[in-house]
Amino acid sequence: MIRRSIAALAIVLSLVYCSWSDDAKDANRSLQGTWLPSSAELAGKKLPDEVVKTIKLVLEDDKYTVTVGKGIDRGTCKLDPKAKPRTLDITGTEGPNKGKKILAIYERTGDTLRVCYDLSGKGRPTEFATKAGSQLFLVSYKRGKSE
Repeated sequence: MIRRSIAALAIVLSLVYCSWSDDAKDANRSLQGTWLPSSAELAGKKLPDEVVKTIKLVLEDDKYTVTVGKGIDRGTCKLDPKAKPRTLDITGTEGPNKGKKILAIYERTGDTLRVCYDLSGKGRPTEFATKAGSQLFLVSYKRGKSE
């Protein structure tokens, strides 16, 4: 059950890419590559390290691929680096989030990327935090090596 929830969440981990402004293009370039979570929490509870270690996010152009264990989720990302906080719209095209739109916020500092997703699809997080009873998913990623 946790892996299934994580897969849906991790799919959300899809992040970025858009070609409608120079800022978005620059943000896209800075986010491209492989990202590995260093920590994650869902609805106010930290995910077990053994689950976190199975997650990988790859961003390429305006597409994402999230792997959770053997499960794969793919889709597109659209970001707005001018919004405060910066926003990310994720649309699943393959896997458990196919046809779903997930709204998120993100921030990148050096080789660290934080993303907070609202997995309910009903709204966008307003801060980098989760709380009990919500479907908010917060992940801190570190840049990984591309394969």
